[in-house]
Amino acid sequence: MDVDNQIAKLMVELSRSQDYEIGDGTTGVVVMAGALLEQAERLLERGIHPIRIAEGYEMASRIAVEHLERIAQNVNRCKRALAEISVKAVLSVADLERKDVNLDLIKVEGKVGGKLEDTELIYGITVDKDMSHPQMPKQIEDAKIAILTCPFEPPKPKTKHKVDIDTVEKFQTLRQQEQKYFDDMVQKCKLVLIVMLFQDVGATLVICQWGFDDEANHLLMHQNLPAVRWVGGVELELIAIATGGRIVPRFQELTPEKLGR
Repeated sequence: MDVDNQIAKLMVELSRSQDYEIGDGTTGVVVMAGALLEQAERLLERGIHPIRIAEGYEMASRIAVEHLERIAQNVNRCKRALAEISVKAVLSVADLERKDVNLDLIKVEGKVGGKLEDTELIYGITVDKDMSHPQMPKQIEDAKIAILTCPFEPPKPKTKHKVDIDTVEKFQTLRQQEQKYFDDMVQKCKLVLIVMLFQDVGATLVICQWGFDDEANHLLMHQNLPAVRWVGGVELELIAIATGGRIVPRFQELTPEKLGR
């Protein structure tokens, strides 16, 4: 927002400072500052000098801070439990021989509405996602994971084109082409299930960085291949590290050896 008024610029800076220091309450500080300015305007109309008004606000601020310090309470809930969780988390990823800790392997996930007492340490990866289809299974034991960075959707032209479909036959042809494209992608994921009949190898879960539309989602569900979509790149890398899998950029490169477990 391009602001010319000097007071408005100060209000913008105030909100920005609040966001930088606290990360919340930006609207509150602007509303409060606006109320103080409104009161100051009345004093100016009575002929009181701006410096005197500013000194009064400074005095009021000191009194308010002193009062807050008197009524404030120190809260040390769950201090020991959180300290133990922190130590265990660091030791679980620490390389004691090299005396090195990769803190990028530790992720703090916050949940709205929970209590400090609900905090727990998960030895693994937590991804806040649902299955792409509500009828897909919610729990998978001994999963063989295909980690993909290619989208489950038809390739889109990089230039603008216009497609005229004026007959039922043309529409059916277009639909069959899309159906074949999705079938090929799903079958590529399922193909590893029958590569070795006597070995427990094959994808039982697909984790994809990108999305896929309803057609692909429907096919995955009917092929009994659960999937999770829109998983971030950082989370994909952590999943690959934790499961020993390889991130696959193209369906053609998917092999049993690249599945995570």
